[in-house]
Amino acid sequence: MLLALVGLWELYRLVWTSTGWTWPFVVNSSSMPHVWTILKAFGEPAQVNQPALATILWHKSLFTAKEAAAGFVLGALFGFLLGVGLAHSRIAQRGLTPYIVASQTIPILAIAPMVVVWINPKLPGGLQGWGAVAVIAAYLTFFPVCINTLRGLLSAEPRALELMRSYAGGRWAVLWKVRVPTSLPYIFSALRIAATASVVGAIIGELPSGLQSGLGGAILNFNQYYSLEPQELWATNIVAALLGIVFFVAVVLAERFAVRRAPELPE
Repeated sequence: MLLALVGLWELYRLVWTSTGWTWPFVVNSSSMPHVWTILKAFGEPAQVNQPALATILWHKSLFTAKEAAAGFVLGALFGFLLGVGLAHSRIAQRGLTPYIVASQTIPILAIAPMVVVWINPKLPGGLQGWGAVAVIAAYLTFFPVCINTLRGLLSAEPRALELMRSYAGGRWAVLWKVRVPTSLPYIFSALRIAATASVVGAIIGELPSGLQSGLGGAILNFNQYYSLEPQELWATNIVAALLGIVFFVAVVLAERFAVRRAPELPE
């Protein structure tokens, strides 16, 4: 698959440059560098007297991964608890769901600067800056988890619920023995989406926070030199994509483990 994508990239570049086509954009060394040019950039220093670009992006990706992981855990936990609360209250569902949906219509770039101003002064020194970025990542994470948790909890088999009630099972027992196992496919489907969204949120959140230690700072920096050294920005984009893939794969592995160990539903 990867080789096929590389081949399509180079084929597209070859056809557009040889024919002179300009739609949908002009193809040249700036808009579409050769794949080998981008790969070569990883082994070269980004600037004079600096380590190789791969080393720089490795450290920056670790910093962004820390922010994204914190935001993912925070957002997933909040979304799950909110979904559980909504599943147990029809009034809360009708009253809060429209506002939860509306919260996702606000552009993240409009919220990020406000979150940075609100949170940074209140956090201890070690969390200033990246703590606000984690909250921004959590903002993108909680919505799919909340909605899918609610859908999953409400999809429990009515006969299983009636059986638990006939055994005098309380809400807590019904929740963990029937509703949660039923909702696992829904929850993990949301977590797969949220995993990559947390990385996007972390990168976007780094822009207004002024952090230069993560991939967001690298993107801003290399964007200034795109016309001269486009391969550095493309290399950064590749690393950002790989980081999102790592988060996605981690959720998939956790899903296999959790579903295998989930308690069986009563028949």
